[in-house]
Amino acid sequence: MAIESRNPFNNEVIKSFKEETDQQIVDKIELAEKSYDDWRTTNFTQRKELMLKSAILLRDRKEHYASLMTMEMGKAKREAIAEIEKCALACDYYAENAEKFLSDKPLEVPKGEAYVAHDPIGIVLAIMPWNFPFWQVFRFAAPNLMAGNVGLLKHASNVPQCALAIEEVFVDAGFPKGCFQTLLVSSSKVNMILDDKRVKAATLTGSEAAGSKVAERAGKNLKKTVLELGGSDPFIVLKDADIQEAAKTGVKARMINNGQSCIAAKRFILEESIADDFLKIFQSEFENIKIGDPSKDEFDYGSMAREDLAKELEEQVQKSVEKGAKVLIGGKRDKAFFEPTVLTDVKPGMPAYEEELFGPVAVVLIAKDEKHAIELANDSRFGLGGSLWSKDIKKAKKLVREVESGAVYINKLMASHPAVPFGGIKMSGYGRELSEMGIKEFVNQKTVWVD
Repeated sequence: MAIESRNPFNNEVIKSFKEETDQQIVDKIELAEKSYDDWRTTNFTQRKELMLKSAILLRDRKEHYASLMTMEMGKAKREAIAEIEKCALACDYYAENAEKFLSDKPLEVPKGEAYVAHDPIGIVLAIMPWNFPFWQVFRFAAPNLMAGNVGLLKHASNVPQCALAIEEVFVDAGFPKGCFQTLLVSSSKVNMILDDKRVKAATLTGSEAAGSKVAERAGKNLKKTVLELGGSDPFIVLKDADIQEAAKTGVKARMINNGQSCIAAKRFILEESIADDFLKIFQSEFENIKIGDPSKDEFDYGSMAREDLAKELEEQVQKSVEKGAKVLIGGKRDKAFFEPTVLTDVKPGMPAYEEELFGPVAVVLIAKDEKHAIELANDSRFGLGGSLWSKDIKKAKKLVREVESGAVYINKLMASHPAVPFGGIKMSGYGRELSEMGIKEFVNQKTVWVD
């Protein structure tokens, strides 16, 4: 099977790669195991030096690596450059903080000395998506390499050049051979990798279906997983919010990565009394978005990552309209291009209400009051992120505790950052990435008690 790097802007095949054989996979696992035996014994000073070098390389090569993302999955140039810079930030963050995070934690005991030590566990498999081809990987790789683990990457099949470039960063930074390896394989090979006893854990960012399959196989092998799955994030605007700021930020929150983000704002829940004012600004901002060649600075966004994804989104919109939803703006598709779209009159039973819309489509829901707004926010099988807008911060802090989600930001765009834990509840997955919590997901938290 060939793994193709295809430009979604013009549908041209840029480069093809042969899928690695079973024996090549086994050889890479063996190399990873040998590398781990040495890497686990290195100290934080050694690891820090190499991780900081990785950050330098990312910044030096950001134009090149950004262009790979633009070519392979259509990310707008400005967002692609920002993504590389964010990866460098993650490298810096864990280089500077890993030793502190993984230091022994004293315990209060009736007699003697007790503490929790944090030891690496070995090979961790990362199954990563195409939408943030570098960032999703670095937020796994930076903490795990600093913790003394080694990584195997099974990236999305439509971004093979990005996958190989990430391995290149760590190799060129001086990490030992086998510390981080890319596997150019299809999803059909994942079970084989999970079944190998030398692979100790897995992390996946992707769909519910993919997460369920990986969790099932890992569970069969008694291996820990972290899953970051879909989201249908609520963007709650209360009547006492700064409507102008909320509406402008809301467009950015919906359109980040052309709407192809698990934490993009997808459901705009507006209190009835301010809904019309919000939508006037919201619609105007949507109409000003420029769609075109993502490699050119004059365009805000390009196509979606693949034509089949745009078709799937089109079907969700059409089925919702057939059930009574109204298109305020947009709604049309041309190959992999999808117009920025706003849907109103969305009700339960419609795909736009029940499902995740992974593309540039905003769903508008009207709430009678604050209580109804929270009810609408929680009426979803997802629980990844969200934001709530109100000038009354005391009230807002109280209300966000009622939102069923892994994170809620107040008067702020929902976004990931190395210093902040990231992850969801319900069908959005489990476990946490980033921050101190993220680096501790795949270490042995060993209790030591000295009499």
